[in-house]
This record gives sequence, C-alpha cells and structure tokens, in this order.
Amino acid sequence: MGRTFKYRKRTAGYGGLAADLEAEAIASGVRPSYGLQIHKAVHLSFPQEGVHWKDAAWLAFSLSLHAPALSSDYPGGLTIQVVSLTFPLSDYRSEVAALAMDGWLREEFGLADLGMSVVFDRAAEKYVFRWGGTQSPFSDDTATR
Repeated sequence: MGRTFKYRKRTAGYGGLAADLEAEAIASGVRPSYGLQIHKAVHLSFPQEGVHWKDAAWLAFSLSLHAPALSSDYPGGLTIQVVSLTFPLSDYRSEVAALAMDGWLREEFGLADLGMSVVFDRAAEKYVFRWGGTQSPFSDDTATR
C-alpha cells in the first residue's frame, strides 16, 4: 500500500487546483515489467488501469527533475509505483500531476524544493506554472533544462 500526497491550491474567487497521488517507493535492482525508465535505474510505473497520457508525461517530468538525486541515493535501483492519481475534474489540469509528484517525492525522501509552483495570474485569469530552472519541460533543447 502506498502513501497519499494531497496537492491543493486555492484561489479566492476562482476555485483552485487539486489532486491526490498515492504512490510507493520500491528499492530494487529489478527493472519493472512495465513503466518508464526515467534516469539510470530510476523507473516510474503506473496502475494496471493506466493513467491519461498527459498525466503520465507530467508525473514522469516531475520525477525526472528529482531522479539524479534519487539515483545517487539508490544506485541499485528505485521504482516509483503510482497506485492512483485522483482529482475533481473541476479543479484539475494535467500539470497538477507534476506538482503532486513533486510534493510526494519531497515528503517521501526529504528532497530539496526545486522551485516547481503555480500562481494565479488575475489579469489573465489563468494559472501559470513554474518549473524551477526548466523553461520548456518537453523541449529537446538542452539549453532550457
């Protein structure tokens, strides 16, 4: 059974963002039979029922930012097994999966805050996500990482 991290961001007058991520860490040199290799021997696995591809991408992105530190701490291998990702449709964007994973990882392993956050831009009436030192999360341009 995994541990659940509850991500919540409330904005007065505009609602908010929310997601619950239940995951568990499995220290093992055995590569999971399904999932993604994130960095060296750090892997990400998903529930059998799967997750939406956008959620999977954001979960993997968030783990990738912490993966070098985890790889150093777990040279024999580490799998982060997502048990579930639940959220109210009214308070969710797929980027929230990254913030939930970041919170889960920092609590589980005592990792440093890498600057992932979200703020509400009242003038534009939208949420603006920040990814620490990463400007374009899914760009192959290494100058932006």
